[in-house]
Amino acid sequence: MAIIELSDNWSVTAVAGPAPGDISGVPIPARVPGAVHLDLYRAGLIAEPFDGANEAEQQWIGDVDWSFRTTFRWGEDGSERRDLVAEGLDTIATVTLNGIEVGRTQNQHRSYRFDIGAALVEGENELRIDFAAPVPAALARSEEHGPRPHTNHHAYNAVRKMASSFGWDWGIDVAASGIWKPIRIETWSRARIASVRPLVDVEGTTGVLNAHVEIERADGVKTGPLTVAVEVDGRIGTVEVAPRETSASLRIEVPDAQLWWPRSHGAQPLYDVVVRLGAGDEPVDDTWAGRVGFRTIRVDIAPDEHGSPYAVHVNDQLVQIRGANWIPDHAFTTEVDRDRYARRIADATEANMNLLRVWGGGIYESDDFYEICDEQGVLVQQDFLFACAAYAEEDWLAVEVEAEAREAITRLSGHASLAIWNGNNENIVGYTDWGWRPRLQGKTWGEGYYRRLFPRLLAELDPTRFYSAGSPYSFSSYVSPNLDTHGTVHIWDVWNQKDYTAYAEWKPRFVAEFGFQGPPAWTTLVDAVHDSPLEPYGEQMLVHQKAHEGNRKLERGYQPHLPEPATIDDWHWATQLNQAAAVRFGISYFRSLAPYNTGSIVWQLNDDWPVISWAAVDFEERRKPLWYALKAVYEPRFITVQPRDGRLAAVLLNDHAEAWSGQVVVRRQSFDGTVLAETAIAADLPARGVQTLAIPEELSTPKDARGEVLVVDAAGFARGIHDFAEVVGQRLEKDAFTAEAIRVGDDVRVRITARSYVRDAFILADRGHADAAVDSGLVTLLAGESHEFVVTGAPGDADADVFLGPLVLRHAGDLQA
Repeated sequence: MAIIELSDNWSVTAVAGPAPGDISGVPIPARVPGAVHLDLYRAGLIAEPFDGANEAEQQWIGDVDWSFRTTFRWGEDGSERRDLVAEGLDTIATVTLNGIEVGRTQNQHRSYRFDIGAALVEGENELRIDFAAPVPAALARSEEHGPRPHTNHHAYNAVRKMASSFGWDWGIDVAASGIWKPIRIETWSRARIASVRPLVDVEGTTGVLNAHVEIERADGVKTGPLTVAVEVDGRIGTVEVAPRETSASLRIEVPDAQLWWPRSHGAQPLYDVVVRLGAGDEPVDDTWAGRVGFRTIRVDIAPDEHGSPYAVHVNDQLVQIRGANWIPDHAFTTEVDRDRYARRIADATEANMNLLRVWGGGIYESDDFYEICDEQGVLVQQDFLFACAAYAEEDWLAVEVEAEAREAITRLSGHASLAIWNGNNENIVGYTDWGWRPRLQGKTWGEGYYRRLFPRLLAELDPTRFYSAGSPYSFSSYVSPNLDTHGTVHIWDVWNQKDYTAYAEWKPRFVAEFGFQGPPAWTTLVDAVHDSPLEPYGEQMLVHQKAHEGNRKLERGYQPHLPEPATIDDWHWATQLNQAAAVRFGISYFRSLAPYNTGSIVWQLNDDWPVISWAAVDFEERRKPLWYALKAVYEPRFITVQPRDGRLAAVLLNDHAEAWSGQVVVRRQSFDGTVLAETAIAADLPARGVQTLAIPEELSTPKDARGEVLVVDAAGFARGIHDFAEVVGQRLEKDAFTAEAIRVGDDVRVRITARSYVRDAFILADRGHADAAVDSGLVTLLAGESHEFVVTGAPGDADADVFLGPLVLRHAGDLQA
């Protein structure tokens, strides 16, 4: 096979629609893969898309038809087939080669292969790809086939394009067109490997590889017999493929295979797999290479006395899920490379997470994402790409849906990390609870995909994964899809209507979405928002707040818990702190329900542009206070104090393979360090176990709630702290600690020592230097205790004392008047 990569010499031209006069009809240099917004920005024709209020000024881009062109040379090579392979065209496109139409596309989420033998010429060739403007195209299709309910303002459900590119309640509206994945010419003869599905199983101690190979023949079905050879762990299996056959399957056994585990349970051994296609002793026509991990996946949803669980098992061991929802890591997805994926997945693993859910309004991520998850032991729940909308099931859309699903299932089938396929995000609950039925007036809405098509395709192509028809989902047609006693739930009354303490009104088996907003790091915010003065309701601030009444909800959220911020600096710190406190409260409560509750997936890990959002890590890759809270509450060994039967109890969770036993010391003490009551309670936790310890009344009942705290210590566990009052009701001292900063090599070490109780001390490192980061955060200290923060990234000439500044070194008490 010969390959000509088509990544150079591209131009893009606005050929129809409301493009400005200096842009319309003018060829502009284009990068492929790329995004038209970025091409325009690099050419100096538009301002930076994420900056200020530029989003509104650049809406015309999604209303324009764009034409991409390049030329390339080709010489006759005697091949039988000449194909144009487009891994990703976004979205509605007509492809012509030398003036001859060779294909049309209408789906961003799949690849296309066109036979261009009749159009390809010796010497120079011109390739042109004309894209229809996505925003009017989506609207036109919606009107033609009957509008269906959807969130947000564009009819994204009428085209197979990344839904969030049209804007979301955390996302910028940058719907446009372009060549977003590699494109190339492939010339070949006889046969090629069309796809490989390397499915695994474990039988006793033997790893089993069932390799399913699809073959395309250059002349259809007439090519002579072929040989498929599959190699894994030094073991080779071969099978002959008869002249009219286009598929082959082989089973190879690996005795005493090392099992692949999620990172919370073991190691991640991966086995190389190589598939070769040939004919007898002739040279190999094609080769495919990948990796597999031997493991089994099942999810227990069998009804029990409480309802029905959602319990993920890997290799027959229950895995308590500590996860986050993943959105595209950049609004222009071509900007995410393997290194950025690795950094973001490290944000998950370093916060003690073992699962990422790839949300249905984004994309099927690149192979880099899944490969890194394989290596790092991060389980993946992958949504089919349907979110918060009703979708037509007629052929005009269904044909593309099936093609895209087949390709995605096949492409991802070799990844050990992929555990669960999910049919959609919130579409079933949208139909049952959001008033869609009368609006649909009998039109199809996607149920056929979720309940019939996807289960059928998985049964055919990959029966080794678990499938859920939706999220949330109760796994019953006769139970509300968002009932907390059944399956998975999304909890959004907290944030939208209620205080975060209302998480405790739920008793969920598994929480697949919940979260609370907070602004990005200060530097990330002011890099993009330039209101003067900076304030929560400034014009540009609200451009970078996409949630309905988002900043009002931030205010309502902190008011029961924190003093009213006096400045924009305090507002920023208070809302970041309250975001962390809200999610910390929720996860602590959910985990305390184990084993009844089997996991949580917080909304959300990441951002796709600079925005006030639910993310733990902002767009400029700075970890918000929420990230540090997640790291703490997702610790495998964890203590939380919860109300039980009218009094307090300490709940100890031991998500380790080893049992734990020892003394649990419980103290009630004043903010000045005076111990007012103390006891030791013996505890004995099995591996992967939980134990609830009643706290005696003299410890759980304060005499001065404003100035006392409950402390729970156990060897090998991070300390459990229970505050008897909210920050707004506590007598926290503004100068509760002393601090000093020194340079040690490339780092700055900030040591604080508590004079009185210190609640949630934090270094806003980027306010000391834009490149700085800190190793720990939201540190709570008792009187007399010390903690050392390690700040990295600040250049050697930066003054260490800048990290002691009042806008840098913060704590909950400094919000007091």
